[in-house]
Amino acid sequence: MTETKGEVLSAPRDKPWIFRTYAGHSTARESNRLYRQNLAKGQTGLSIAFDLPTQTGLDSDHPLARGEVGKVGVAISHIGDMRSLFEDIPLASMNTSMTINATAPWLMALYIATADEQGAPRALLQGTTQNDIIKEYLARGSYVFPPDPSLRLTKDLILFCSRETPKWNPMNVCSYHLQEAGATPVQELSYALATAIAVLDRVRQSGEVDEAGFAEVVGRMSFFVNAGMRFVTELAKMRAFGELWDEITRDRYGVKDRAKRRFRYGVQVNSLGLTEQQPENNAYRILIEMLSVVLSRDARARAVQLPAWNEALGLPRPFDQQWSLRLQQIMAYETDLLEFGDLFDGSLVLAALVAKLKREALDEIAAIDAIGGAVRAIESGILKAKLVESNTRRLEAIERGEQIVVGVNAFTNSEPSPLTAGENSIMVPSAEAEAEQIAKLKVWRDRRDQGRVRQALEAVRAAASSGANIMPASIEAARAGATTGEWGDALRAQFGEFRAPTGVSPRARQEAAGLDELRGEVERVSLKLGRRIKFLIGKPGLDGHSNGAEQIAARATDAGMEVIYDGIRFTPAEIVGRAKSGAHCIGLSILSGSHVALAEEVMTELREAGLERVPVVVGGIIPLADAERLRAAGVAAIYTPKDFRINAMLGAIVAEIEARFEQGETPARG
Repeated sequence: MTETKGEVLSAPRDKPWIFRTYAGHSTARESNRLYRQNLAKGQTGLSIAFDLPTQTGLDSDHPLARGEVGKVGVAISHIGDMRSLFEDIPLASMNTSMTINATAPWLMALYIATADEQGAPRALLQGTTQNDIIKEYLARGSYVFPPDPSLRLTKDLILFCSRETPKWNPMNVCSYHLQEAGATPVQELSYALATAIAVLDRVRQSGEVDEAGFAEVVGRMSFFVNAGMRFVTELAKMRAFGELWDEITRDRYGVKDRAKRRFRYGVQVNSLGLTEQQPENNAYRILIEMLSVVLSRDARARAVQLPAWNEALGLPRPFDQQWSLRLQQIMAYETDLLEFGDLFDGSLVLAALVAKLKREALDEIAAIDAIGGAVRAIESGILKAKLVESNTRRLEAIERGEQIVVGVNAFTNSEPSPLTAGENSIMVPSAEAEAEQIAKLKVWRDRRDQGRVRQALEAVRAAASSGANIMPASIEAARAGATTGEWGDALRAQFGEFRAPTGVSPRARQEAAGLDELRGEVERVSLKLGRRIKFLIGKPGLDGHSNGAEQIAARATDAGMEVIYDGIRFTPAEIVGRAKSGAHCIGLSILSGSHVALAEEVMTELREAGLERVPVVVGGIIPLADAERLRAAGVAAIYTPKDFRINAMLGAIVAEIEARFEQGETPARG
């Protein structure tokens, strides 16, 4: 940039960041059609959403996959699905981001095998696998194996890609979901950087890479970050991220090349703050959140994907995704933003805030180091408990009106929104997609070379057992026609499975404010029942987004209820089995779109167990038509993101329990 006294001249225009939308649904064929439409509209990179069975290493016909197939992303069961997903999309010239973690090595194996079939040189493949398993234990729940073998798989993918696909980012440290789980900016910074430290330590300690190779690994590390509504703080957070990463990689790891120490990140702005009430306001929120990651040239995102304004209501339509894409294009091409240097250099306010965030984050990283690093902090439940506590404080501030959310706890008078009128205001996944995917999967299994598949899967198991890099055997298994579930089962047999701590304390907080009335009602009804109200909170299916369930469990405990909450990933039968201990109410939390199938199955299981009198309440992003169907099936109450007053929700549940008892429908003693 050329500068003279009293004048700042424009710099050479920067290239825009990569424009993405986070997309994928139902079948590979339907997702491919959507991708090609978005690319034709000017999208410059793909961001692939996979469904929960794919993310957790299960085939579409697994019992736990019921209702989940194609709901939050695309179902990929084998290389045939991957071929369909990228049909007529040249992988040699595409930049592809894959949101996949526990099964990242398998999906990358499928991607490489597909690229090989297309004739795309591996050296040209560009994109990112998220591959951050640590945040899955904290915030998102799509983990499979215990932390140590999971970190080994992360290391395997990183080292394989450093040799075979040098333009690919094999590790994308993801603080996005930490903010969604309630993390403060300091927790985002420290937990994400502690994750990166754990991964780099594992790579370096493996002895499989020399100093120059390790520097290359550092240079391919990327981050996926969240940006919320506190615009100035978010901007400072991104500058702090860049400075801390430069210092850590220089001082802790001795990386001399400044270019390899550069903080490279993509972003999706905050979905947590999108509101069901007055959802049109979300368009403004998305713009403001995006500004914090594009305005500062020295801390600008390398790729941006924006949610759609109506994601608090359900799945966005192609038009809604296009609207978010156009926002990026207007910012990049119609404004002069990319013509200037950093607009915030020299800001005393920003410099002071950056310094404060860095200081507090370094203190938190030191505390994590002191207990043995990020993996130990995961296993102990310490970090999870801190996130639950931070989210509790955030929600309580909204409930008390200390944190204003327009249209939610302030300025709630509203005209009807024409944007949400009509039957097609959100996208509804095809009801036939799951059956179609399962039918195609059975045909695929029948037609492949079974001997070749058995041999390939045995090689995967042998690699897992011996410590050899898992990628070569995984790529061969992909070529042979092995399925996602078969690859996952091969590793489960070696590594076992894991259930992370919930972070919810079994003890009530004595300092919790505003609970006197609710505690009084819990005590009064408990005396009438003859024992303490027992509230079972269950998460059926594969949905790992447990923030809501955790907050309900914590508040119900604070209010004096006996709470049963065992975490994520239970079958309806298992939940009903837990209810047999005398639960007075069952609360189901389902955010993956599978609420109808799973809640109806729970109701069926309850009837078969003779527990049909136990009231069931369901929470999630539930469209009106689905809510009516669930009520018709016997669900007592439906709660969606608009129901943010937890005390009122729990009070209604206590009243329902009392009403059923008085009608003779709820036993006093279990």
